[in-house]
Amino acid sequence: MHWTTLVSAQDLAAHLGKPGLVLVDCRHALSDVDAGEAAWARGHLPGAGHAHLERDLSRPGPASEGRHPMPSQAQFAALLGRLGVTPGDQVVAYDEDSGAMAAARFWWLLRLFGHARVAVLDGGLAHWRALGLPLDTREPTPVPAYPGRFDSDACVSTDQVQARLGEAPGWLLDARSPERFRGEVEPLDPVAGHIPGAGNRPFPANLCEGRFQPPDELLRQFTALLQGRKPGDVVLSCGSGVTACHNLLAMEHAGLHGARIYPASWSGWVADRSRPVATGT
Repeated sequence: MHWTTLVSAQDLAAHLGKPGLVLVDCRHALSDVDAGEAAWARGHLPGAGHAHLERDLSRPGPASEGRHPMPSQAQFAALLGRLGVTPGDQVVAYDEDSGAMAAARFWWLLRLFGHARVAVLDGGLAHWRALGLPLDTREPTPVPAYPGRFDSDACVSTDQVQARLGEAPGWLLDARSPERFRGEVEPLDPVAGHIPGAGNRPFPANLCEGRFQPPDELLRQFTALLQGRKPGDVVLSCGSGVTACHNLLAMEHAGLHGARIYPASWSGWVADRSRPVATGT
């Protein structure tokens, strides 16, 4: 097992029960923050623990850090211990379907913590169920807190974003829906629009019939969006640093390595109303 971006339900099912495989359920619903954990308690992939977006994959913080500030290192290390993750394990995260809520966020955080062997279940629990694959209610065996550290260089600060506002558009890709990006609606944050210079790559565009598009198709689409830039020069954002991870996963799966996440994203950007805002396309 050496999966670092996506794994199919069939491949994962063939390895169930093997030593060193750890499964993590990341189901979450913005409309009911406890629904994912409740669903996990009713049934999940065999032996999977649950990572809660609000309590485990983020923490309370100032408005400048956005709606989902990154967890502290100690908080995340303790979570990994509770989930049974050790440095040599192959970890697979999943959510209900697309990976956006919030398996890709867990995938990104674990990579950021120095653990390379982590992947997202392509198609999530919905595809797993459709294939008639097993579920149970067993929980993982806890282990000591994971000895890792977040790589701060793989994140982009608001100051770094602000310093690039004069660049030609396209260096920043926003994963929100087109209508939110254009500033026509804003259901979650106090200001509508986008950061000047951003392009729009709604995360559902990475999918076809509930699963990720093939790597060569993702490569074609993202190469067009990059407009000649190196992947490492690109910043990925969204509303609060969660669905941006879906675009990072798609780029990595396509072989476009090195893009970085702006964790505060739009919600952190508009915490200071003096910052510029763009609308339209």
